[in-house]
Amino acid sequence: MSTEAAGPLKVPLLAPTPESKPKPRPVLTEQQQQKYDSLLTQAKSWTEIPIAQDGKPTTTPVTEADKLWLTRECLLRYLRATKWDEPSASKRLLETLAWRHTYGVNALTPEQISPENETGKQIILGFDNEARVCHYLSPGRQNTEASPRQVQHLVFMLERVIDLMPAGQETLALLINFQSSKSRSNTAPNLSMAREVLNILQHHYPERLGKALIINMPWIVTGFFRLITPFIDPNTREKLKFNEDMAKYVPVEQMWSEFSTGKLEFEYDHAVYWPALQALCEEKREARRERWVRGGSQIGESEDYLAGASEVGVAGVQENGEEKEVKEEKKTEEENDTKEEKKAVDEEKKAGESEVVAEKTPQVEAVVEPVAA
Repeated sequence: MSTEAAGPLKVPLLAPTPESKPKPRPVLTEQQQQKYDSLLTQAKSWTEIPIAQDGKPTTTPVTEADKLWLTRECLLRYLRATKWDEPSASKRLLETLAWRHTYGVNALTPEQISPENETGKQIILGFDNEARVCHYLSPGRQNTEASPRQVQHLVFMLERVIDLMPAGQETLALLINFQSSKSRSNTAPNLSMAREVLNILQHHYPERLGKALIINMPWIVTGFFRLITPFIDPNTREKLKFNEDMAKYVPVEQMWSEFSTGKLEFEYDHAVYWPALQALCEEKREARRERWVRGGSQIGESEDYLAGASEVGVAGVQENGEEKEVKEEKKTEEENDTKEEKKAVDEEKKAGESEVVAEKTPQVEAVVEPVAA
């Protein structure tokens, strides 16, 4: 995706700096591997998802999108979030699948969400030191009143952040600037809405927050955080950093200049940024889906494989049936050609040896005949 030669950047950055790399994933213990294997077996057996419709319990079929969502790393995130309690992880996975269906996560469209982002109050731009996608929130740019669509906006953008995560990185960096604007001095969010957002993040996006960097907190926002702190789990609280220099965590060349000591000149132009973001995310999603199909459409597929960091999926399959058949046919042809070539060489060698014997035999007879006489 090209950018203008001069002037501020107006589109998302495509990759982290060469120095920004994810930390290696920890190796599973034998017990953790057993719990994962058991959870994977359960997930593969699911054909229906229990949901509530019009207040009544019912079910909905497991879709291709659900299976693609149930990656190896996804299952491990839920196991870690439940402290490796397998039944709890299974229960929460089904609850999230039900929520994704009833909330309509995959049904949220750019056109539907577009009005919420016209001022650039949420921006996905650049990567931190560990190659986490940076998700900027600017409450001072708030342009709409509190509504369910504001929460949908956050969910939609979280899904786009996940689209752009590079191989080896499962978490995001949240950068929040509570600096007020001329149009909005009170940047504290609605308490009930904040609790809803926290519930969604903690229950349906577990282990996704890598770091939350928060600056320019006025007293009212400080009081707001004190109110919601009891609803934030201890693991998440440890990831919150207040009024620190963001350059400790994000390369300044990839940090928006409106935040902390960032040096990236970026200007939000909704007509340019919004379609560019959607096109980039759609390209990533489609490539991911195609690789998933080529790998055998596996529940428990590796996210590294889906991101293109590995050539072989968890099933050891790289191609889909048709491509594999073509490759196997080609391999068979090559093997047959090799056999024919070897056979031809052997026959030629054998023929050569026969000629040598034939040439030598008369000479022997010529020598023997006089002796016989």
